[in-house]
Amino acid sequence: MNMNKDQVKGHVKEVKGTIKEIAGKLVGNKKLEKEGKVQKIVGEAQAEIGDIKKSVKDAVKGA
Repeated sequence: MNMNKDQVKGHVKEVKGTIKEIAGKLVGNKKLEKEGKVQKIVGEAQAEIGDIKKSVKDAVKGA
């Protein structure tokens, strides 16, 4: 499965955000936890944009 750069970067941001969120919960740092949640959401959105770009590219190739 080939992934475009938006998909890869988005998934990396998701993972980093998840790690920050969990770390924030573990140490009781609400700011870090919130930053992690935001980063995770941004990563999900970027990965979704990459998915859409890939779908469009695949559709154009098939047409």
